[in-house]
Amino acid sequence: MPIIINLDVMMARRKMSLNELSDKVGITISNLSILKTGKAKAIRIETLEAICTALDCQPGDILEYKP
Repeated sequence: MPIIINLDVMMARRKMSLNELSDKVGITISNLSILKTGKAKAIRIETLEAICTALDCQPGDILEYKP
């Protein structure tokens, strides 16, 4: 998949656990885990916005394109 999800990198930089991010974003730990491992087929803009707000980052910090 050419889209790489760097959610774990941003979580580590912010010293935030999956449980804490789940609480702040309002989605389940299992859905965050699917996203974090790159197994997600899609992400809602609302969810991406909530993750960026919780991690104080830009979408480009989380999503990366590698052909």
